[in-house]
Amino acid sequence: MQHFDYIFTGSGLSALMTVYEMLLSGNFDDKSILLIDEQTKKINDRTWCFWDKNNTPPIGHPSKRGELFDEIVSKKWSQAVFANEHFNRVLELTPYQYKKSNGIDFYELVFKKISEHKNIHFLNQKVVDFQDVDSHCIVKTKEQSFTCAKIINSIYNPEVVKKQTKFPLIQQHFIGWFIKSKEAVFTPNCATFMDFSVAQKGNTRFMYVLPTSEHDALLEYTLFSKDLLLKEEYETEIQQYIQNLGITEYEIIEKEQGNIPMTCYPFWKHNTKNIINIGSAGGWTKASTGYTFKNATKKAKELVHFLITTADFRKFHKVNKFWFYDLLLLDILSSKNELGSKIFSSMFINGNSTVIFKFLDEETSFLEDLQVIWRCPKQLFIKAFFNRFV
Repeated sequence: MQHFDYIFTGSGLSALMTVYEMLLSGNFDDKSILLIDEQTKKINDRTWCFWDKNNTPPIGHPSKRGELFDEIVSKKWSQAVFANEHFNRVLELTPYQYKKSNGIDFYELVFKKISEHKNIHFLNQKVVDFQDVDSHCIVKTKEQSFTCAKIINSIYNPEVVKKQTKFPLIQQHFIGWFIKSKEAVFTPNCATFMDFSVAQKGNTRFMYVLPTSEHDALLEYTLFSKDLLLKEEYETEIQQYIQNLGITEYEIIEKEQGNIPMTCYPFWKHNTKNIINIGSAGGWTKASTGYTFKNATKKAKELVHFLITTADFRKFHKVNKFWFYDLLLLDILSSKNELGSKIFSSMFINGNSTVIFKFLDEETSFLEDLQVIWRCPKQLFIKAFFNRFV
């Protein structure tokens, strides 16, 4: 069997981020690396959005902020709307901007970088099994088997979470339409971050709108809930929202749909000395929001530093205060899913948007945490705390 130093099982966002950081570090040029994925990553299969300060330098820049891939950002917004059935607030995002990147642009950029390194290989096959046998690891596809020193796995298995009840699983599921409208109804510089004015129907439901011109936008009907809907229900709600905007004629340019796991399940407990789980499989998705892109950049950088200095993957993960905050929110949404609008609205009605985004990026001090937490429904979170920890 062919042997590698590192094998990546799966080559999604977190795996490619990690490989990219390995290349930037210059510490792995003498290591053989194999990425295995049944998808070729040659289509635009998703859209990533994140907020970031507006002075991000280009890739390769020595600044610490260079990892955010500003040169493949296809659109930026300096304002964002938060709304529910009672109010509508335009958030001034300065010093942040809300940014959008297309999956295909990210894939092309990273694979171009990978192609410059002969020690890195990509195999388009389906992984069927992998295991740590102490002295080395074994990876099996339908056609071949390989050995390696370390496995970095990003293949998410939802059954791991579903078969237990201690840590709830909330799904962020959505269908989105990219449309071109006859009427000029969109404000190109202002995204709609969350619009809870849509009927909640016992869940946490909102519309998410990313305009690129007065006539063009992505509209996504999104839920944070346990169960998925029929396709027709998502699309009926999108049609109704479009009608409420005053649009009489429009063309659907493209559709997308997704389902992002939101959970505080301790995936890191499945790490072994030589196998680490990353991405959704490792709990890298921000549990309270489902945001992945920026979280993955941070975790990938941390992991590469860890690889340089430490050999045992069981020592990588550390629980921080934000994990506890997210856990309490998911406990509430799991038992009372209809309260999502109330909780998020309490943060945004009068809250400082800069501090809120900093909080969601897990970069706030404890005093800043309190500025956000204190606005949330206190009884809900106190009860969730006692149910969980007392």
